[in-house]
Amino acid sequence: MKKLILILFIIITAKTTFAQLDKVDNLPKYDFQIIHFGMSLAVNTMDFTIHNSPDFFMLDSVYSVENIPRFGFNINIVSNLNIHKYFSIRFLPGLNFGERDMDYIVLSHKDSTFDKTLMKIESTFLDFPLLIKYKSKRLNNFRPYLIGGGSIKYDLASQKHIDVAQGPMIRLRRTNYNYEIGFGTDFFLQYFKFALELKYVVGVNNVLVPDYTQYTKAIDRMNSKMIVLSFLFEGSDIQSLTFWKKNK
Repeated sequence: MKKLILILFIIITAKTTFAQLDKVDNLPKYDFQIIHFGMSLAVNTMDFTIHNSPDFFMLDSVYSVENIPRFGFNINIVSNLNIHKYFSIRFLPGLNFGERDMDYIVLSHKDSTFDKTLMKIESTFLDFPLLIKYKSKRLNNFRPYLIGGGSIKYDLASQKHIDVAQGPMIRLRRTNYNYEIGFGTDFFLQYFKFALELKYVVGVNNVLVPDYTQYTKAIDRMNSKMIVLSFLFEGSDIQSLTFWKKNK
């Protein structure tokens, strides 16, 4: 899936580059505006990075732990502040929906057989990313860019209390701290700017809440991670501000 997204992104970018060499510029005053807004729709794959406990091989019951990424989607509001001809600050508050599954293989002491336990961990994040965007020089209606920064995500679906009737379950911390890196391509259309962006989001804090069951004893720490493919739509202000004319 990751390779397919990357190949698709490169093909679209290359095709657009050659197709636009002789076209008339759309939104010629767009980069002279200090601030503009928009929205982002995205698909994601949520995942975990699991670090096994040093005592993992000494446990009597847990034989293996595997994480299974699942697809989800994001909705974000785009706020863009131009601070230089090639740099801008972006704040994109929104919601992230997704699921991460954990597959445990546990040894049953009753009959010495292995049982498979699948935990479905759903997450709904309040997302607050603050990013720096570095833009290349515009080529007609096309411009690649790099993006990076950090985000705080607050998980509204994290488990404070576990219902035993629903089967075994681990708890996650509500707050996630992340760094984000990625790249994208701006396409200047007649009435708005469209962008295609691929981003990697990596959690830096341990999200596992230990409860001293066999399911958490097997794990030393667990970090969130996410791959996000975004489709961004950003409008043009009515007033064309000339803050950047001195940098032309």
